[in-house]
Amino acid sequence: MSTYEVIVIGLGAMGSATTYQLAKSGVKVLGLDQYSPPHSFGSSHGDTRITRLAIGEGADYVPLVKRSHEIWREIEAQTGIELLKQTGGLIMAVDGSQGQHGVADFVEQTEKAAIQYGIEHENLSKDQINSRFPQFNLTNEHGYYEPESGYLMPENCIKAQLTLAEKHGADLNTDERVMSWDSVDNQVTVVTSAGTYAAKKLVISAGSWINDLFQDHESWFKVYRQVLYWFDIEDRQRYWAFRDMPVYIWLYGTAEGSLMYGFPAIDGPNGGIKLAAEQYATATSPHEVVREVSEQEIDEMYEQTVKGKFPGIGRKCIKAKACMYTVTPDHRFVIDFHPEHRNVIIASPCSGHGYKHSAAIGEVLSQLATTGKSPIDISRFSIQRLKKDAA
Repeated sequence: MSTYEVIVIGLGAMGSATTYQLAKSGVKVLGLDQYSPPHSFGSSHGDTRITRLAIGEGADYVPLVKRSHEIWREIEAQTGIELLKQTGGLIMAVDGSQGQHGVADFVEQTEKAAIQYGIEHENLSKDQINSRFPQFNLTNEHGYYEPESGYLMPENCIKAQLTLAEKHGADLNTDERVMSWDSVDNQVTVVTSAGTYAAKKLVISAGSWINDLFQDHESWFKVYRQVLYWFDIEDRQRYWAFRDMPVYIWLYGTAEGSLMYGFPAIDGPNGGIKLAAEQYATATSPHEVVREVSEQEIDEMYEQTVKGKFPGIGRKCIKAKACMYTVTPDHRFVIDFHPEHRNVIIASPCSGHGYKHSAAIGEVLSQLATTGKSPIDISRFSIQRLKKDAA
């Protein structure tokens, strides 16, 4: 039986970052994944993920994303792989919008976080947005613009961190499914489809598979299927405007679910623009999730969300992909020790807004596994809050 200091289960956004940070620190670490990351079966694919410094979900996230930006730039310098593109970011909302990720006054909270941390930003009226960003057909939105926002390339991020982890001595066992784990007398044993391993510490960063490995807590971690769409730039003369646009979050109505987010056209005139909505009506699991996207879904997305909002964007959908969010009741993260095993750390149910923080979360998890604490305050991401809410 092979023995390590730390085993990491799941090598997506959080797990790849954790394994890299542990290996960089000289820790003997094993990373396990049932697939071969980066892959398209979880929550860390689809070419782009939004990153923004002022976090409307709560100012306590800001130290994580600021540190993550530093780490992404360090990794880019080491690998020569582009990970972070700062295009600017625009958040638009009508009065009375339902907000984002459990926060009703999302734009206002974003601005408060920006002021608190000295993050450069502008507040924009509808007329100012129309003048500067003609890519959108607005009704009566106001907005927040942040020049340091942009997008991450998730597949590149995972690949770069795993490459560096191996360079620093990590063992990476991919296409190897974890069957069970146990913690006895401060030693963890992990049984997989290919072998048995032991370690002093275990980090479970399994994303949507969290309920397989941290059982009987399905009410805490619900999995929701999400769909990413790439709609065609029908008017090719507008391609340059869509190529140079900021990332955006658009709260365009007052009804629940009146939200979309999207990205610049990064794949050329024929690649379309990527955008998505969010749905929390029907829970699923990674074992049951429907990975194909139907024509009916595409038609409904166009009719209900896209139509009339972007000059030059047509009905044709170039491609569509399904992914998963793993969501807690309050839409906040979980980064904490297992309630029964101090040598096991639970991480990564990030409620659909975690990727931008993942590099720093990996560093935090590495610190928790080696020293038991982190200089970044993660107290609001405790498991204890979920236990209290369930009581």
